[in-house]
Amino acid sequence: MAEVFDDETEQTISIQEYLKEVEEQELEADLVLGGDEGKECTYSKGYMKRQAIFSCLTCTPDGNAGVCTACSLSCHDGHEIVELWTKRNFRCDCGNSKFGDFVCKLFSNKDVENSNNSYNHNFKGSYCICNRPYPDPDVEEQVEMIQCCMCEDWFHEEHLGLSTIDEIPRDEEGEPLYEDFICSACSAVCSFLSQYPLSIWSVGRQSDISLDASNKNDAPEHTLPASTSVKHDDVNPHDSANVDFTVATDKSAGKDSMLSELPEHNSSSSESIKDNNQTDSCVLGTSSSASIIVENKPMFLLKNWRGALCRCEKCINNYKLKNISFLLDEEDSIAEYEKMAKQKREEKLLQQEGAESKLFDNLGHVEKIEILNGIADMKNEIHTFLESFDSSKPITSADIHQVFENLAKKRRRTE
Repeated sequence: MAEVFDDETEQTISIQEYLKEVEEQELEADLVLGGDEGKECTYSKGYMKRQAIFSCLTCTPDGNAGVCTACSLSCHDGHEIVELWTKRNFRCDCGNSKFGDFVCKLFSNKDVENSNNSYNHNFKGSYCICNRPYPDPDVEEQVEMIQCCMCEDWFHEEHLGLSTIDEIPRDEEGEPLYEDFICSACSAVCSFLSQYPLSIWSVGRQSDISLDASNKNDAPEHTLPASTSVKHDDVNPHDSANVDFTVATDKSAGKDSMLSELPEHNSSSSESIKDNNQTDSCVLGTSSSASIIVENKPMFLLKNWRGALCRCEKCINNYKLKNISFLLDEEDSIAEYEKMAKQKREEKLLQQEGAESKLFDNLGHVEKIEILNGIADMKNEIHTFLESFDSSKPITSADIHQVFENLAKKRRRTE
């Protein structure tokens, strides 16, 4: 009997918990969408440095196309959508040749194909080296996944290539102590990072780095600001993707075999970096290419590690050769993307407040008095309710209905 009663009991939460949950959901959405309200197709903006992208399996079951936020809402509402979180240097595909006779409702005049876009198995809803979906229908509890800042694929912790997941740098509360993660395959592409001081590595990675003695002695001891614990916002691992690539693993081939054929991206960002930030001498003091063979193990890097990367002509050319010039672009990082998203959110909230204030100012005197009296009555009724209510109990929908019923009664008495 008790079990039946529990099943029929209305699930309730406090008003504070509800408001906090709504605010967190709105903030998470803004961080993922980068402040994009989804009103206009982003195609006219070209290959954007970073934006939220979605894959429509209803229109492109092969997972070879991606659409922007606005198109996912206006053109693909009700379709089977895969949320890819963000992608770098991507242009909206909606309505191009990959969609057959389907025409984009927001921007129909598009090229047949976006040749610079890159796709991987994430666009089909698969992730990690295990190629499993997320959420995974075959497991009861969805485990945490980590995104590589290079290929932008997501990986299960047990599939990172570590001896144990305890090697992942975390604080005592389990929060990440790293800003960026580079997967095992991409670490071969970034083997030159082993020549940088240990100050760019998060705890747990330091013991895995075996530097050539001469390189270690020659490398300057430039350091980054003191690191702090970095808490990553919780995001669904089905929210990101990037590209497939092949890494050469023949150690006998030397450093040239470590060059990975990562996808080509627009060179505009790298060119601007070269003009503004290029240095005359290499901060490594030696060749920008790794002169040692680095184990294909994941890398965990501290906040602002990109700022330590050398920007001499030789290093910049090396980044271009490996198609990783985006590492020098501050706006490419997820941290910077979320920072700009928060700024847009604050600006939007201020604009809303300004619009409400302007609307109120344009009202007549009588209308203003009625609104102010209504707000005062609402505050008084809520205050009275809270004074008589047991704060240890949750507020139910019946309680809210009672508050508004009391307000309606008072209004009828004053009319």
